[in-house]
Amino acid sequence: MLVSGQVSVSTVDEDQQEVVVAEPMPGEFFGFASMFEETPHHTSAIALVETVCIETDRHDIAVLIERKPHAGLDILTVMARQVHATQELARSRSMRNPNEVIEEESTFGERLADAVARFGGSWFFIIAFGLAIVTYSSTNIALGKSAWDPYPFILLNLFLSMLAAIQAPVIMMSQNRQDTKDRLRGELDYDVNRRAESEIQGLSRKLNLLGEKMNDIEDLLRQPR
Repeated sequence: MLVSGQVSVSTVDEDQQEVVVAEPMPGEFFGFASMFEETPHHTSAIALVETVCIETDRHDIAVLIERKPHAGLDILTVMARQVHATQELARSRSMRNPNEVIEEESTFGERLADAVARFGGSWFFIIAFGLAIVTYSSTNIALGKSAWDPYPFILLNLFLSMLAAIQAPVIMMSQNRQDTKDRLRGELDYDVNRRAESEIQGLSRKLNLLGEKMNDIEDLLRQPR
């Protein structure tokens, strides 16, 4: 139990990143899940400033609830608060934007391919390209025999073929990057769901264990003295 000071309770996830799971306030307690389950701690508590704590064990909690049954409600309140904090942590970690992850690792050529694909798939490009072809064709028709590219516009067809030959692989590069984003988004969703499921199962076991202990204490209280 934290008497005074400030404590940060954290753990290390599968990506070897430190995740802060709780920052108890004075009067609150931490590490009770491992105490109830009698299992090793899965988190680390670090005192950020000069801190005073009181260490308790299962027997102390049992005596406290036996003398003051309503203290069990306080324990359940703290555990419910941790459940909400875990859910909020899962939501915040699920907000990792795959687009940002891709952009951090993208090269100049890949970003250029995305820009070309965005421009080539816009109405501005279609309208401008159409006007350019109409202007080019009309000018050569109006010039007649002095046109630099008379009908059937062989030079124009050459330029269009070269443009299509260059634009097609560039657009395919952009589509491949989009596939990578979709795959990364699916991997992140799966990772978050798996972590959330693990946390929920762990909290459910802790709540069930606490409920069993409360039932045992109620049975002891009902026994005649």
